[in-house]
Amino acid sequence: MKDFSAQLKRHKMKATRQRLAVHEAMCALGHASADQVAEWLSRDPETRISVASVYNTLIQLADARIYARRLSANNKMYFDVNTDCHIHLYDRENHRWRDIADEELSDLVATHLKRRRFRGYTVEDIDIQLVARPTKKNK
Repeated sequence: MKDFSAQLKRHKMKATRQRLAVHEAMCALGHASADQVAEWLSRDPETRISVASVYNTLIQLADARIYARRLSANNKMYFDVNTDCHIHLYDRENHRWRDIADEELSDLVATHLKRRRFRGYTVEDIDIQLVARPTKKNK
């Protein structure tokens, strides 16, 4: 929480109870929609926060690049607490993400793109997402 509070301070945002509660939920969930965060928070009778407030908080944190955004195949916005360069495996049937640690692939793509230029654009970030569906065994 100290690191999160420091990030908020750098962006001139206060460490409000709502922001801290949303962050705690996101740390537990990893990748989540506002509905999922609100549901997680509703389990604690001490925390009262609407889905709209959760969504607004998540948007503020994503705009500050404290969280990342992910858009599912059904056009629902999800958020990711991990903003470091990493690969995602996206389950298109269940709309879930899983982080994949593959430094070799990430380095290979980054090295390749350093040699490429895209006229009129500056590459700011690399976002690799593998889209998959569960095998019969994983359903």
